[in-house]
Amino acid sequence: MADPRLTRAPAVFYYDLGSPAAYFAAERVVDALGRVPEFVPVRSVGLPDGEPPAFRCEHEELAWREDVARRALRLGLQAIRWPAAVPPDAERALRVATFAKEIGRVVAFSLAAMRQAWAAGRDLSDPDTVLIAAAACEMHPAAVTRAWERPTIAARLDAATAAAAAAGVRSVPAVRVGSTVFHGEEALDAAAAA
Repeated sequence: MADPRLTRAPAVFYYDLGSPAAYFAAERVVDALGRVPEFVPVRSVGLPDGEPPAFRCEHEELAWREDVARRALRLGLQAIRWPAAVPPDAERALRVATFAKEIGRVVAFSLAAMRQAWAAGRDLSDPDTVLIAAAACEMHPAAVTRAWERPTIAARLDAATAAAAAAGVRSVPAVRVGSTVFHGEEALDAAAAA
């Protein structure tokens, strides 16, 4: 009889480093699925429903921030420390995550970068923030700096985002199991059941 762990459909986790919901999902996805899915960084703005939240007033934004902060505490994560810009400009960090995927460090780098943004309140557009996250997973600073400047890395991020949209990913975080896409951090349990 075949080992059921070897016959399960592959799982792919799509995320944007600039999304607090993706941060929550990234922290939970391995435990929820019982295995490490393929981590695929994408630009959320390149997805059909990937625009950042739009608020009609300051009170609406404050309520959203309070919900996010409460969710972090319910999940047992560190308290949210908001970066100066929300959503943050994560382009540089997403390019480095794309490079990290090529060298087998995408999970470690992505978690480190999201923790810098959402648990430490650091700016993902700041090169020092990206280098700190890279150092946490032993990525050489010279290689990281070259990576975020390479047009081929940006093109790979473009391609990953387009492929995610073609696979039915509308927004992040999302997990695809086989051909079924589960959207949102709260859908991880449904993805695990699939």
